[in-house]
Amino acid sequence: MSNSKRRPATEAELQEMVAEADTGARIPAGSIGILLTAVAVAWSSFQVWYASPLPFIFGVFILNDTEARAIHLGFAVFLAFTAYPAFKRSPRDYIPVADWVMALLGAAAASYLFTQYGALATRPGQPTALDLATSAIGILLLLEATRRCLGPPMVIVALFFIAFTFAGPYMPEVIQHKGASLTKFLQHQWLTTEGVFGVALGVSTSFVFLFVLFGSLLEKAGGGNYMMQISVALLGHLRGGPAKVAVVSSALNGVVSGSSVSNVVSGGIFTIPMMKRTGLSGVKAGAIETASSVNGQIMPPVMGAAAFLMTEYVGLPYSEIVKHAALPAIISYIALFYIVDLEAVKIGSKPLMRSARHTRMQRWIRLGLGWSGSIAVMCGIYYGILAIQAVFGASASWVVAIAGIALYFGTLAYGARYPDLKLDDPDAPITELPEAWAVARTGLHFILPIVVLLWCLMVEELSPGLSAFWATATIMGITVTQRPIIAFFRRQGLASATRLGISDLVDGFAMGARNMIGIGIATATAGIIVGTVTLTGMGLMMTDFVEFISGGNVIIMLLFTALICLILGMGIPTTANYILVATLMAPVIVELGAQSGLAIPLIAVHLFVFYFGIMADVTPPVGLASFAAAAISGEDPIKTAVQGSVYSLRTAILPFVFIFNPQILMIDIGNWLEALLVVCASTLAILLFSAATMNWFLTKSRLWESAVLLLVCFALFRPGYFMDMLYDPYEHRPGKELFDIAGNIPEGGRLLLRVEGMNLEGDDITKTVSLPLGAPGEGRARINAAGAGIVPMGNDMQVGAIRFGSAAKRVGLESGYTVTEVLLPADRPSKHLVYLPALALLGLITLLQLRRRKQA
Repeated sequence: MSNSKRRPATEAELQEMVAEADTGARIPAGSIGILLTAVAVAWSSFQVWYASPLPFIFGVFILNDTEARAIHLGFAVFLAFTAYPAFKRSPRDYIPVADWVMALLGAAAASYLFTQYGALATRPGQPTALDLATSAIGILLLLEATRRCLGPPMVIVALFFIAFTFAGPYMPEVIQHKGASLTKFLQHQWLTTEGVFGVALGVSTSFVFLFVLFGSLLEKAGGGNYMMQISVALLGHLRGGPAKVAVVSSALNGVVSGSSVSNVVSGGIFTIPMMKRTGLSGVKAGAIETASSVNGQIMPPVMGAAAFLMTEYVGLPYSEIVKHAALPAIISYIALFYIVDLEAVKIGSKPLMRSARHTRMQRWIRLGLGWSGSIAVMCGIYYGILAIQAVFGASASWVVAIAGIALYFGTLAYGARYPDLKLDDPDAPITELPEAWAVARTGLHFILPIVVLLWCLMVEELSPGLSAFWATATIMGITVTQRPIIAFFRRQGLASATRLGISDLVDGFAMGARNMIGIGIATATAGIIVGTVTLTGMGLMMTDFVEFISGGNVIIMLLFTALICLILGMGIPTTANYILVATLMAPVIVELGAQSGLAIPLIAVHLFVFYFGIMADVTPPVGLASFAAAAISGEDPIKTAVQGSVYSLRTAILPFVFIFNPQILMIDIGNWLEALLVVCASTLAILLFSAATMNWFLTKSRLWESAVLLLVCFALFRPGYFMDMLYDPYEHRPGKELFDIAGNIPEGGRLLLRVEGMNLEGDDITKTVSLPLGAPGEGRARINAAGAGIVPMGNDMQVGAIRFGSAAKRVGLESGYTVTEVLLPADRPSKHLVYLPALALLGLITLLQLRRRKQA
């Protein structure tokens, strides 16, 4: 039997692990290395130019979406062949001739839509021999680039869908289709925006790149180390402090990085040894870091790359997606924080000592001043900008920019008085903790680009691409200038500091581009899968297939979807996993849920898929984030993955909750009091779920006590389940009242409709759909704005034309259906009354465990 204890990986080995997963393991020296860096910097520069308003200001190099996608993929394919070796034994220090040939051919094929855009536009549907040859070469080389960057599983999945395209006539009846010719396949996948150059690659081009570049520059400027050190200073003195540092720093690192493996390595190299030094086992230390880092992808405002794809698939602005995703992400981190505390209680972990000793009164005063000061600063920034906009009108942006620059110089002048932060040595013993303000004052300027990003996304509600551009432009300025400005205030050499600043910018641009290679390739290859679905009509087949597998049971269908996400996640990255499952399964869940009488909001379905795609980075046997954490801790990766999966149960339960109770996504919230109730109940529920899974509440729980805690958790998460047994949740109104009811629904509310009709197979269908409505107005106009034309036919309301890509189309409304009923919330006791008996049960468990703890 082999010993599971392993030697902890060296820093060089960890960096190679990150390179193999994210950036490419080949880093040649000399002129070739300079050339690759130049190409990577050129790619980042192109993306900044494309996202900026500069092309329209100067009237130079203005590109449409298709041309930009072609250039984007051209860079990605070129760097895939030059940065990723073909095999493990392939050279890392130089690029073989064959790789150069494939890189150039692949780049030429990928950029074909850019170089030949005008010619292709003159002969739509009539490809020449050169068009088809380029398409064939492009698809073959894209698959090879995918194998290098993402591994064989993604290629196998893509090949399966390609084979499905041609084998349609020979398939079983339930998934049979007429097939497609080679010419039609190549044209559909490469020469249109239905396949490789479709929505997924478009999102990668438009704004995912900018967010990744933003994170790379923030990390290069020192923002990642600053967030780690501030977490240590704020939380290190608590029980289980280093583990809580891992939780909070990973949440903060979610702003910097959308990669689970990168989060684990950048934070875990410090936190895992710190956790082990306080008595936590290596397996649990690695598992906590894994669970924390993976959750960084679900934490707003900068979620994983797949979250940006939701804006296209769901049809909501990114700011709305952030609002819906915020509460589940926050309570998931709160629960992990609580789990860490329980682990610390179990092992009797002692808090780390502060560098300065203060009385309890002094600590409370400092804490109060810190929080009140932070809130005052945030309010000052928010209302200050609003005041400037009110006073200066159209010129307000210039005034805000000047004020921001002045604030930047002020924070650097203040921070320059104190020594720079040093990187933590994970092998050194922890003797004392720094003061929080001593750390915070050295990097106050790092808050500026985050404020810019949040303001543009959440307040101004700019597009994700434009928001990312302004945030990236801010961090670009900081990266270049912070060193020379600090040197000026410290009266040090300006020339060397300026050179270092420029070098940091170049390195950040190069690293941002290399981080994007895998994402660019993944979204392009996922386009083959999406293209197959649109070419063969596979989406309609999946509805029948899943209904057959699940028997129409929504729970079984959701478990089936979660299993698919986890299995696919073993071999393909989160982004591609989301694209594949969201394309195939999300419409199926919405449709079959509607036929079962459950109107599931579309955002809930897509977040469900998103969550379980991310969970695949934790679960064995191929949880990449768990393997990275195990490499740092020196423990068995499978044991680390299993323990990480246990800690991540609190995240895995949430998608099921918001499918059946969308209020956790801040949907169907009536007023601020109800919102407060939902937030408090959800937070308590996830804590009780964590306590039950850890078998420890106030003390070690008995089995029946854990069962009661789970029952209380269920009641808090889904109070409507019990109330629906006593009262009908809806008042059923006739369809002829549709327009009057639609006119009275508040802005952003949902219109629940019971519709009947015949599907394409000739089967009679009855289903419930949830149509989101926008700005207030006359009922018919609001429904039209949502994409549905409703035509009165006597006492019936007939569904007329459905606008393609509209909210009505996404929720499953079809032309020719009849609206039979409109469902309104029934006048019944509030479902939140269920909280009272649930809290009474919780009180009983609390009393029993308190008594047992006193007797121990």
